Amino acid sequence: MRWPDDLDGWPHREVSRQILCRPHRWHVQEAGTGPTLLLIHGAGGATQSWRGLFPLLAKTHHVVAVDLPGQGFTELGARARCGLAPMTEDLASLAKQEGWQPIALIGHSAGAAIALQMSLTRPVPVICLNPALQNFDGVAGWLFPMLAKLLSINPLSAALFSASATPAKVRRLVEGTGSKLPPEGLTLYHRLATDREHVDSTLSMMAQWSLEGLLTRLPEITAPVRVLLGADDKAVPPATTLRVCDRLPDCTIDTWAGLGHLVHEEAPERTARWIETTLKDLRLSPPPEAP
Repeated sequence: MRWPDDLDGWPHREVSRQILCRPHRWHVQEAGTGPTLLLIHGAGGATQSWRGLFPLLAKTHHVVAVDLPGQGFTELGARARCGLAPMTEDLASLAKQEGWQPIALIGHSAGAAIALQMSLTRPVPVICLNPALQNFDGVAGWLFPMLAKLLSINPLSAALFSASATPAKVRRLVEGTGSKLPPEGLTLYHRLATDREHVDSTLSMMAQWSLEGLLTRLPEITAPVRVLLGADDKAVPPATTLRVCDRLPDCTIDTWAGLGHLVHEEAPERTARWIETTLKDLRLSPPPEAP
């Protein structure tokens, strides 16, 4: 996505800015006052994923949402740093440079894995929305990463994908996760899917992604972990998440019927209320102001 040319029509662009923190030039959206919450989107998404949730949380908190390296409006500075560990290190460096000290990390899908990885270094409560915490089993375990690697090293692959990403294909892709989005949400995902740099960086992330180190260290995460699942998630089956979360020392899970992988986009108001309640239960959110 070209900065700032492509900002027109982007959700909450009025609070968008770019920050250089090597090796990347990050796109950040920042609003609200109070305790800080850091929002981390999943693979292939961007800050648009938080379009409904962001302003609701910003009523009571200082909310920071970032585009991951090469995705959305963040300019990728080092192609080899798209894996879980380096991406986490680079995001932590950005937070340190900007003085952000989040009271909680909120991650969706692969963003939840990044949040958990960050909490290993600095124990901060983690709120996971449909977390992607298990590698593919069987043949897909080696075929998917290999396919992603082949695609990521072929300079034509991203161009071919983005050129063929019609609105109808994007809608089928979203519905394949078990979620149904309004036209605005589908249009934004179509914008991302037709952007060559975004697709190329997402493929690089997929090719370099490995959860083995994180999964081994899950019992070391002492901070509270709270998980929200959409029961109809077809991208990351809830049963696999339940098995993995059993290895976390302090983890509770809520499951909502009738929602899919993009639960926070389908039900932002309900998700915001759940997050606020979760933060209060953890005593991480200030009491409401007196009338």
